[in-house]
Amino acid sequence: MAEPKKAGLFRYLKEAFTFRWNLLLFGGAAIAAVASGHADIALPLVAAAEVTYLAGLATLPRFQGAIDAKARAEERGGSGVRRAEPVDQGTARDRILEVLKSLTEDRRSRFLRLRARCVEMSRIANAVRGETRDSSGASTELRTPALDRLLWVFLRLLLSEQAIARFLQAADESGIDKSITDLQGRRRKRADSVADELEADDRILRSLDDSIATVAMRKENLEKAKSNAEFVATELDRLENKIAAVTEMAVSHTDPDDMSSRIDAISEGISQTEQTIRELQTITGVHDETTPSILDTDLAPARTIEGKR
Repeated sequence: MAEPKKAGLFRYLKEAFTFRWNLLLFGGAAIAAVASGHADIALPLVAAAEVTYLAGLATLPRFQGAIDAKARAEERGGSGVRRAEPVDQGTARDRILEVLKSLTEDRRSRFLRLRARCVEMSRIANAVRGETRDSSGASTELRTPALDRLLWVFLRLLLSEQAIARFLQAADESGIDKSITDLQGRRRKRADSVADELEADDRILRSLDDSIATVAMRKENLEKAKSNAEFVATELDRLENKIAAVTEMAVSHTDPDDMSSRIDAISEGISQTEQTIRELQTITGVHDETTPSILDTDLAPARTIEGKR
């Protein structure tokens, strides 16, 4: 498989520089340097700090990965609402199967059951209307980019949930708490053993302070992961109910335009969920946001995997 195209160093530097907080801080620092009356000294320091920031961020692998994904998305047609695109069916199937194979059995089964319900409800809708021409059983109303988008978001959320669960399982919360307690105890003991006038320059104290801050950051990351896990679990339930409601509408609504507008309205309400997925992409590894055609794609290989387990 060919290596994904890189955005390039110039793009990394541009994105790092034009980041709104960097522009705000850099501009404020430059103004403050001029106003200080020592611009000949202050401005070079501000410039040096900016160069250090740009060099550090632009070479960060996670930052580069995010910019690479953004550049690829722009090449596929911009950063607007991501709706299903006419892609090769084999390519769409491969993308979906790749995600399904990486899921645990229970999560894969949950998605396949939901998709099967969509197809079954469409068959019922066809029967209610007396339509028999569609041999696939997928009603025209349900073949919409909006419903594919809902299913794709649901599938990616399952992947995010799995990644967060693995992180929480691997994280040693009790060990982190113990480290904080031990380091704080050592810090107090060291502070008591040195003279007040030397405390500010004591290198052991500085090292302990840095260690405490680092472990506190780990604790904060763990708490954020717990919050993300709770949000993702809630969103999965919400989306599952919405998708079920959309498919059930096909039975009671005979107006295709009304049906499509209702699906569109529901799909437009998941922007917060998609934003969360983008924030979690660094741990899920799924950066492709274009929506494949899920209902029209044959997922027989996934059902075969399901049956073997």
